Amino acid sequence: MNPSTPLLTHPQDAWQHTHVFDEGNPLAERNTLLAVVLTAVMMVVEIVGGWRYNSMALLADGWHMSSHALALGLSVIAYAAARRLAGHSRFAFGTWKIEILGGYTSAVLLSLVAFLMAYQSVERLISPTVIHYDEAIGIGVVGLLVNLVCAWLLRGADHGHDHGHGHGDHGHHEDLNLRSAYVHVLADAATSVLAIVALFGGKLWGASWLDPVMGLVGAVLVAAWAFTLMRDSGKVLLDAEMDAPVVEEVREVIAESPIPATISDLHVWRVGKGKYACIVALVASEDVSPDYFKKQLAIHEELVHISIEVNRIPAETSTSPHLQRPVLGVGL
Repeated sequence: MNPSTPLLTHPQDAWQHTHVFDEGNPLAERNTLLAVVLTAVMMVVEIVGGWRYNSMALLADGWHMSSHALALGLSVIAYAAARRLAGHSRFAFGTWKIEILGGYTSAVLLSLVAFLMAYQSVERLISPTVIHYDEAIGIGVVGLLVNLVCAWLLRGADHGHDHGHGHGDHGHHEDLNLRSAYVHVLADAATSVLAIVALFGGKLWGASWLDPVMGLVGAVLVAAWAFTLMRDSGKVLLDAEMDAPVVEEVREVIAESPIPATISDLHVWRVGKGKYACIVALVASEDVSPDYFKKQLAIHEELVHISIEVNRIPAETSTSPHLQRPVLGVGL
C-alpha cells in the first residue's frame, strides 16, 4: 500500500452528512436589530404625543409600534438562537424552525394589536375628545419616515435562494422570520399614513370622526396581514406542505423510472429555505437498490435529505400488501 494513501479510520464517514440545511441570514439579523432600535425610539415619541395631543390615530399607531418593537425583538432573538444552536445534536434537522417559530409568534402579536386598535377606535368614536392636530401631524410624519427607513433596511436583507436546476424551478424562497419583521414595519407605515390622513381631514374639514375610523381601517388591514403570516408560518411548523411542488416532482420521478415501482408511503417536509427532506416507501416487482431511486431524485437539488425503502413483490405472488416482503431500506 502506498504510505501516502489516506486511510479511512471510520469507513461509515463516507455516508455521513450535515443536518444543518440553512446557513442563516446575518444581514437580516443585523438590520432587524437596527430596526428594533429605531422602532422603539419612535414608539415612545408617538405614544407620548398621541396621549398629550388627544389623537386616537396617533396613539393607536404608537401602541401598534410598541408591539412591533417587541415582535422585531423576537425576530432578532430567533436569529441569534438559531445561529447559536446550529449543529446541536438535539435538533434533528437544524435550527431553522426557530426562525419560523419567531415569525409565527410575531403574527400572533400582530393579531392582538389589531384587536387593541379596533377596541380603542370604537371607544374614541363613542367618546370623542379634542385633538391638537398640528403637533399630532408632525409626530405622525416623523413616524412614517422611520417606518420607511426600517422597511428599506429589512427589504434589502432578504437573500432567498433560487434553484434554477431545470427540473421544476421553485423560484424565490423567502425568510419567514424576516418577512414577519417586514410585515410589522409595513403595518406601522400603513397605520401612520392612515393617521396622517385622518389628522389632516380633521384639521381641514373638521371631520374629527376620521381619526377613529382610520384606526378601524388600520385594524382590519393589520388583522389581514397577521392572518396571512400566521397561515404561512403555521404550515411550516406543522409540516403541512404535502401540496408543495416538490412532492409532485418526487411522484413524477418514480412514475417515470425505467424500473417500475409504486409509492406506498411518502412524507415530505421543509427543513430550510427551499430545502426539503423526504421519506419514500416503494413497492417494486424486481430487486433494486434504494440507491437507484436516490440517484434519480438527486436531480432535484431542494431534496437535501432522502430516505428510501424498497419492498419487493415477486412476480409469481399476489400483489396483496400482506404479501409484500421488505428487502432493503436505507436512509440516504
